[in-house]
Amino acid sequence: MKLLIINGPNINLLGIREKKIYGNTSYEKFCEDLIGNAKEQSIEVDIVQSNIEGEIINYIHDALGTYDGIVINPGAYTHYSIAIYDAIKAVNIPTIEVHISNIYSREEYRRKSVIAPACIGQISGFGVYGYTLAIIGIKNYLESVNQ
Repeated sequence: MKLLIINGPNINLLGIREKKIYGNTSYEKFCEDLIGNAKEQSIEVDIVQSNIEGEIINYIHDALGTYDGIVINPGAYTHYSIAIYDAIKAVNIPTIEVHISNIYSREEYRRKSVIAPACIGQISGFGVYGYTLAIIGIKNYLESVNQ
């Protein structure tokens, strides 16, 4: 099983930005740990990050035929990117939306995701561990639909 992890705007600043919300772990350490967690599940992952909406859409398009699932943290694009929503719908690859913080306990504008309806699920508020939960979630989902 092979998954693509897509990180949106400012996720590359983990360990630097708003540590009370996003934690102290650096982006590099986060990626290293996530790859290790995926290996424990016998899953191969590739991790990409972009602050540019069009690049995120290209990552989604390029996943077609290569990846079994996608885990995406669209960052602020969560709240307004119909283009990312459309890309996920177009490729029809099982996708889980992840947020490090609990978006429902934050500012009102953060509580609405236009991306979530294109996904098989959403994980919010478990810190970076939410990505591991998403990996396990996609694995379980794919195993159940392929029985």
